[in-house]
Amino acid sequence: MTWRATVLTIFPEMFPGTLGLSLAGKALSDGKWALNLIDIRDFATDKHRSVDDTPAGGGAGMVMRADIAASAIDAAREAASHRTPALYLSPRGTPLTQDRVRDLAQGPGAILLCGRFEGLDQRVLDARGVEEVSIGDYVLSGGELAAQVLIDACVRLLPGVAGNESSLVEESFASELLEYPHYTRPREWEGRAIPDVLLSGDHQRIAEWRRHEAEKVTKERRPDLWERHAKRKP
Repeated sequence: MTWRATVLTIFPEMFPGTLGLSLAGKALSDGKWALNLIDIRDFATDKHRSVDDTPAGGGAGMVMRADIAASAIDAAREAASHRTPALYLSPRGTPLTQDRVRDLAQGPGAILLCGRFEGLDQRVLDARGVEEVSIGDYVLSGGELAAQVLIDACVRLLPGVAGNESSLVEESFASELLEYPHYTRPREWEGRAIPDVLLSGDHQRIAEWRRHEAEKVTKERRPDLWERHAKRKP
């Protein structure tokens, strides 16, 4: 079964965007994953194709209507596998982690609801069992860029997408550690040399050096990750 991303948005022209380039773009052209776009405005009920209204209780901005969003979600689910999760990209959602990305990549795909305005009527999230997911502690103009981030993270894990799949094992977060530093030619640059161990040809020493550097950078930059990793070490 082809992994399928179904994106619900009022700006379908934003896709595939960066997903049409590089690894993700080639994989899309090769049919290793599929992109299905649903324009939420197609489910509007007035001649202006309105999808939002003023917030209950007052306040600035507009809120996406539950009835219109629900119709779009229902249409997406009719065309998707029954196991496909529906996710709403939101800064208040559960943080997206590499473990979650891996789980999503191993499934049939994802239905991604991209919010705009001040947000989405809470009732549709509750009624349709939509999970809120966040890509970071900051606010974007809408969910489209967040959806592209999530899709890219999943697609690169699909079989046959990454040229050297063994490199995926060594990446940041793959083992709960940040990745070790990388070097390439020239051997010396602006007075800075490649560490001798990397030129030694001793694969065991190189592996030990890389592990040490990964642990070092994780301790320094992400003590939260290091603490979690240390608790799981045998």
